[in-house]
Amino acid sequence: MIYNVKIETMSTISMRRLQLKRLKHIVNYAYSNIPFYKNKYDQAGFKPSDLRSLDDIRRIPFVVKSDLRDNYPYGLLAVPKESLVRIHASSGTSGKPTVVCYTENDMKVWIECCARVSAAGGVTKDDLVQISFGYGMFTGALGMHQGCRKLGAAIIPASSGNTERQVMFLKDLQATVLVATPSYALYISEMIDKLGYNIDDFNLKWGLFGSEASTDAMHNEIRKRLKVETTDNYGLSEIIGPGVSGECLSHTGLHINEDHFYPEVLDRESLEPIKDGELGELVLTTLTKEGMPMIRYRTKDLTSLDHSPCPCGRNTVRMSRVTGRTDDMLIIRGVNVFPSQIETVLMNMKEIGGQYEMIITRENYLDKLEVRVEVADGALLSDFQSLEKLRALVKHNIKVILQIDAEIKLVEPLSLKRFEGKARRVTDLRQI
Repeated sequence: MIYNVKIETMSTISMRRLQLKRLKHIVNYAYSNIPFYKNKYDQAGFKPSDLRSLDDIRRIPFVVKSDLRDNYPYGLLAVPKESLVRIHASSGTSGKPTVVCYTENDMKVWIECCARVSAAGGVTKDDLVQISFGYGMFTGALGMHQGCRKLGAAIIPASSGNTERQVMFLKDLQATVLVATPSYALYISEMIDKLGYNIDDFNLKWGLFGSEASTDAMHNEIRKRLKVETTDNYGLSEIIGPGVSGECLSHTGLHINEDHFYPEVLDRESLEPIKDGELGELVLTTLTKEGMPMIRYRTKDLTSLDHSPCPCGRNTVRMSRVTGRTDDMLIIRGVNVFPSQIETVLMNMKEIGGQYEMIITRENYLDKLEVRVEVADGALLSDFQSLEKLRALVKHNIKVILQIDAEIKLVEPLSLKRFEGKARRVTDLRQI
């Protein structure tokens, strides 16, 4: 089903006209209402009146993640706080989260985009959708919740965790759609086997997966285990949350809602445009966002574009599944994690030494983070009660920042590897 036939099947020429009209408006809007953009453009010698074609977008300076951090929490707002109706947040690089704000119209756009993505993945008004993303400040769960409701589907807001209970709901309530990370979907399938259930006793038809990188092999395994048709979807909080793009049942890539998000894929080194099919960094511009517009935001995600016709009938440009990132950000259980966040926590604890190591593995299809930390005083290792108290404190402080649990291993001073050059703190042993 195509949710918005007029927009999603619009001719390329008409779409480009719409994009240019909206791009001119949003650039003027940001320049007039957000000092950050005015200062950046003035310094670059760019004026909104310079924007005469879509190609002229290359004259506009980029926005990067640190700009959001430096303007935390409301420095990038284009409207008074009284005009906001929703605030979300995701992990930031310095302990402070990345705050994203929505006006009433932003919410309407977000819901519309998530409805399109959900419809592309097979969801209809007759479905019962179990959402196994974590509800809260992250955008994933509520975004997909709203999109599926817009289609008329019923929702089971299961959130994440307590996998036996997840399986119980899936079986007893006869959910037809599972929304989750692909790795969690695989873990759910293993739990079904562990509990002795037969997948034929379930009623699942569709799996809408996102929030982490995945491969065709992983999707094939999910299809085999859960007997569902799977699709991938993509979004990021800085832009809007889920709903930026979504895969249709033709499996030819993720259709970008390009009437609201203008995509560029640029060479990772030169940051110049590249051809369809070539892998580069995705840069996105919000064309209609009122509360906190993002213009030429460098996502650091690696993908490619495809403008060829899709058998599903949609005419929007498609992006390939994200294959990785241009920086050192890690995605662990759907959460953005930076080694610098760990360092910030540890450096503020006097009982901890200056050396640490992050070990990332995957067990039962779920990511596991172990942080090995040197204690400042080796004598502490012989005091079990004090050691456990410190371990629990480190674990708590890391969870406050990352919003995920990490296993903490306290080790002797000088026992971790040293480096003469740039320290390599992360060992990622996952295999997708």
